[in-house]
Amino acid sequence: MADRSLKVGIVGYGHLGQFLVEKIQREGPKVGLQLAFVWNRNPDKLKDSLPKELILHDLSDFTRRVTDVIVEVCHPHIVKEFGVRFLSHAHFLVGSPSALSDTQLEHELRTAAKQHGKTLYVPSGALWGGQDIQKMNDSGTLRALSIRMSKHPSCFRLTGGLLSDWTEGEGRRVLYHGSVAELCPIAPNNVNTMAAAAIAASKLGFHGVTGEIVSDTALADYHIVEVEVIGPDGFSVKTVRQNPAKLGAVTGNATYNSFWSSLLDLRHTVPPHPHPHCD
Repeated sequence: MADRSLKVGIVGYGHLGQFLVEKIQREGPKVGLQLAFVWNRNPDKLKDSLPKELILHDLSDFTRRVTDVIVEVCHPHIVKEFGVRFLSHAHFLVGSPSALSDTQLEHELRTAAKQHGKTLYVPSGALWGGQDIQKMNDSGTLRALSIRMSKHPSCFRLTGGLLSDWTEGEGRRVLYHGSVAELCPIAPNNVNTMAAAAIAASKLGFHGVTGEIVSDTALADYHIVEVEVIGPDGFSVKTVRQNPAKLGAVTGNATYNSFWSSLLDLRHTVPPHPHPHCD
């Protein structure tokens, strides 16, 4: 099975990266996945958890590893800096799709994927009903899409010091309401669910999908994601997803397994890399 396993490179070793690495180490041989390499900005974080031959100290050296799929789970900056190069070597699963709010970058990535015969994947993450949104988009029946994400203030990672003045017990505060395109640079680590929705709703796009982020000190145990879809003739769907999460956690617990499922799905679409050195 090992020589037919998909070789996966993990870029980022935060909570989600650690989860994926541990799952591949534990379950990979049974499900057809194998680690090709793991990179983290601080490699010292890896040395006690991984065999040294799996640790990539310089991300630019990823081309030296036989890799079928590269999975980014760290920051949109990595997508911008390395995404095109990743696609010249392997299929690419973007864990920070908020990076794709940059229309030029999205165009460059799609062009690179086509040029090299690779695929750019976007996991659904905490988005509920993403396939239904995509079907409505493709059929031309999607009229509007809005998403509200509510979290404890300690769970947000915002630019420009926004929310730095929060106090325990202050309650609910709307931090932003507007286009997802303008929200992504403000909260690049927090709104990947919205970015995934904007990609599914491609005819509306990042500028046409409405996003709202809410700080709520009452949400100590979970994140809330509310999605409202509007179709023709009064059609509408509203979903509310309550995702258990620890204080300070950017990613809710259920998102980890959703991401793992997305990775498992790649086994059906990505052909394993031939390994001529194997008997």
